[in-house]
Amino acid sequence: MTEENTGKTSSSNKQGKTLRDSNGMDCILVGNKNVMSYVLACVTLFNKGANEVVIKARGRLISRAVDVAEITRHRFIEELVVKSIEIDTTTVQTDKGSDLNVSTIDITLAK
Repeated sequence: MTEENTGKTSSSNKQGKTLRDSNGMDCILVGNKNVMSYVLACVTLFNKGANEVVIKARGRLISRAVDVAEITRHRFIEELVVKSIEIDTTTVQTDKGSDLNVSTIDITLAK
């Protein structure tokens, strides 16, 4: 599957994949790694001076993104707040050429 119009620049990270979106905010893309890998990436970004981090996921991984946000807030950095939650639907094209709707979520954590 390929996603239309990503428009993001990436930098590989040992803990998880982090990006900067078009607004210059630090992003974590949640994938198939375990939850604590993404929590560590999130905590690392905040310890390096980030004021806001966006946790992004789509499809079946949305529940993992929620877990990352909640574990980061309640166990590691308790002064974090959920600034915003955005949900959307993205159209992806399958290998056979048909369009498929996939749900997405962006959770913004702020100090």
